[in-house]
Amino acid sequence: MDDDDMEYLEGGDDDDFVYSGEESDDGAGNADDDDPQEALKALRKIIDAEKDKKEYTDWGFKALKQSTKISFQILGKPDDALKSYTELLGYTRSAVTRNYSEKTINGILDYVGGQKPLKKGQRKTAAGNVSVETLEEFYKVTKNVLIETKNESWPKRLSTKINLKLAKLWLDRKEYTRLLHVISELHRSATSSTTSSAGDDTSDQSRGTLLLEIYALEIQMYNETKNWKKLKEIYNKSSDVRSAIPHPRIMGVIKECGGKMWMGEKQWARASTDFFESFRNYDESGAPQRIQVLKYLVLANLLMGSGINPFDSQEAKPSPKWRLTEYMRNRYKSDPQITAMTDLVGAYQRREVHEAERILRDHRDTIMDDPFIASYIGDLLRSLRTSYLIDLIKPYTRLELGFLAKQLNVDKHEVEELLIGLILEGKVDGKIDQVAQRLEITRMWVATNYPQTTTNPEQLLPDNRSPDVVMQL
Repeated sequence: MDDDDMEYLEGGDDDDFVYSGEESDDGAGNADDDDPQEALKALRKIIDAEKDKKEYTDWGFKALKQSTKISFQILGKPDDALKSYTELLGYTRSAVTRNYSEKTINGILDYVGGQKPLKKGQRKTAAGNVSVETLEEFYKVTKNVLIETKNESWPKRLSTKINLKLAKLWLDRKEYTRLLHVISELHRSATSSTTSSAGDDTSDQSRGTLLLEIYALEIQMYNETKNWKKLKEIYNKSSDVRSAIPHPRIMGVIKECGGKMWMGEKQWARASTDFFESFRNYDESGAPQRIQVLKYLVLANLLMGSGINPFDSQEAKPSPKWRLTEYMRNRYKSDPQITAMTDLVGAYQRREVHEAERILRDHRDTIMDDPFIASYIGDLLRSLRTSYLIDLIKPYTRLELGFLAKQLNVDKHEVEELLIGLILEGKVDGKIDQVAQRLEITRMWVATNYPQTTTNPEQLLPDNRSPDVVMQL
């Protein structure tokens, strides 16, 4: 193992490369911080000196790497960065080791594509100020160098990595036509590896892992474009991959989109299972999406109507397979975003519809401002209002719709819709008098979700209530 390999394993970086007086009389040591233009001039002297001598070393490579970074991240000049990067690629053939080359190329393409956190003073150039054509050119010149290096395994491996980065870039920028083209190339790479390494267990794992990465990209694209049919098709394909060791983040993405897919089909239990798997994988990889997906898990649990709080102790019964571990509960239950959701769970369990509405108002930024959660709040409130309505009408035989509307803080039309649903579902045995605007209950209490210890409905009434009571405004 050479020094460069050790640098990669130890997480080292040469970003703090200091140019000594021997290399530059201008003293470019900290010029990139104080005056980036002067730093570029000092770096150019190193590069030109090597050209004059026709001796290409790692000093020139590092100078070009630093020039690319200064131009792109500090000065915000992507075209200048592209020129120095193209020049740098020429050094990869002989001046530096392959591992060092690959690490550098990956690092540059990461920040060009906006996939690498920026340090203080760096500009988020790739967020939208760079033209699609310029971004594409970074990847194009890289691929051209790899094509020129034939019959060697590392260009093939690096080419796949580059295509994955490019696909992620197009996904982030919603360039779906370009994304589909790159995905097609990636599928060809996976097919090619199948043909060349049949029966090799290690190659089978690599191919399976690559397929899951491709499927994750496709699933995200179809989720964003709301192509549910294709999303389910790719999701099912991802479930069929057996030989793979994917990064937890990849499985987090697949299961998150799977959970959203099941939510769209109102299969709350399956959504809960997938959201839990997504959260577990995101948590393992330290991905920031873990909080968001944990909120989705709580939402799916509420809509499922199981009455189980994911943050209850593990001893509670029943214990679904998506029950959070004690470590997870202790780590996340105090997070402000999660607290808002668990408060909502508490209100739902107590059937306190007005408290739930207050929580939604007070925590709008953490609940309602998420478009996905907001799209299901209507279903959630409808379920909660239905439960509240059942509690409300239980002691009576006749009730004015206006009274019910006032109690629920909704209009009479919505109350009527809720009552019709209860009657059709057999939870209330009664009818609505449209003329009198009144609910008339034939039998006070029929099939409900409530546990009952008696078959006599009148025994469910409070002691001071008669089964023949009318409530009106």
